[in-house]
Amino acid sequence: MNAPSEVPALDIRGINKTFGGVQAIFDASFSVAPGTVTALIGPNGAGKTTLFNLITNLLPPNSGSIQFFGQSIGQMAAEKIAALGLIRAFQTARIFPGMTVLENVAMGAHRLMKVPAYRQMLLSSAARREERDVRRRAEMLLDIAGLHGERNRAASDLPMGAQKLLEVIRALMAAPRLLLLDEPAAGLNDTETAELAAMLGAIRDGGVTLLVVEHNMSLVMGVADQIVVLDAGRTVAIGTPSEIRNNRAVIEAYIGREDG
Repeated sequence: MNAPSEVPALDIRGINKTFGGVQAIFDASFSVAPGTVTALIGPNGAGKTTLFNLITNLLPPNSGSIQFFGQSIGQMAAEKIAALGLIRAFQTARIFPGMTVLENVAMGAHRLMKVPAYRQMLLSSAARREERDVRRRAEMLLDIAGLHGERNRAASDLPMGAQKLLEVIRALMAAPRLLLLDEPAAGLNDTETAELAAMLGAIRDGGVTLLVVEHNMSLVMGVADQIVVLDAGRTVAIGTPSEIRNNRAVIEAYIGREDG
């Protein structure tokens, strides 16, 4: 884990969001240190995905501030936020039909391409060199994810678990500074979940900060440096896995409810 920085990778202060008079997010506040994994957990309907949508400005907050490495992004367009290096992978894998696994991963590098489109069409030497670099990075990530042997397979033919892993590594192709993952373990079996946990640790160790919404508590407790707990749109606890595991309010509001 990287040494703590004075400037958080993400700093959320007093965020509120209402829908038709219903308060979905109430005064949410927390920060994410660079080079760490923060897990955002809570019961269904707690507001986790809504908060992700507010961070990436797919939805505008009613009030509060969001800063990304010290820069305010609350009024910034979603594509400009992505250009800063705040990249999101969605809960449902979004596969480009008609493309191979390798081609799907390579599409993640689109925002980093420097050669103009017309030169790419003409297959200039610079375009060919850039394409080779993208392919090399894509194959390296596929190897890390255990999907290299599937690189020439139609991505739509992959099982759902593999498609979820594909979504994560395609997001990595965009060279994120902060990667938001929405339930990456959903639909994964135990073996795939273990592979995901190892991948998340490797991503963090590579210097990428992670904010993860996840219901799999075993995964959360194993990989998170910090856990933020939401309940009914409110931040009810923030702490290390051991602190959260022993927090009575969390047990009653979330873990106890999940375990019945």
